[in-house]
Amino acid sequence: MFASFVQGPVPRLMLVGMLFVALQQTLFVDLRPAGVIVQVVLALAAATGAAAGPQRGALAGFALGLMYDLRAGTPVGSSSLTMGLGGYVAGYSLSITVDPQWWLIALFTGLGAAVGESAVPVVRAFLGEEHDVTFRWVRVVGVVAAAAMVLSPVLAPIGRWCVKVKRTDWTKVAPRPTPET
Repeated sequence: MFASFVQGPVPRLMLVGMLFVALQQTLFVDLRPAGVIVQVVLALAAATGAAAGPQRGALAGFALGLMYDLRAGTPVGSSSLTMGLGGYVAGYSLSITVDPQWWLIALFTGLGAAVGESAVPVVRAFLGEEHDVTFRWVRVVGVVAAAAMVLSPVLAPIGRWCVKVKRTDWTKVAPRPTPET
């Protein structure tokens, strides 16, 4: 049982999650495009879902969200719900194609990040915190989704590695024999 835990995706998610949560709390606090903090941890969860499917995206989002909550001081589980939802939505959109191109993964990652960030006020309302939904919130969702799309070519392979999913390899089709004339 211990060997299966060590060989599973959770230790990899914890290792990469610690790095990304540290980057989120230090570097990305100062980098504010349009006055919005880029949610790189949410982008990683969505990119993992877009690259590996809905179940693994939800797993990555839940684990990364727990780590984020423990570091940021937010109520434990609040970010897990939103990031898990973002990873699931990004992965569920993967069902429309077998092996998406990089631009589809970027689009799915942006969609998942937008859904995850949009769920934050709903979760905060359930927790009893006041969170006003204003025009600024629309800008926040747009910037977070755009940043996730831009970061997805880097984050998708990292997410695939974290959840131990290999990219499908397409084999070359054998040439057709030409008829003898």
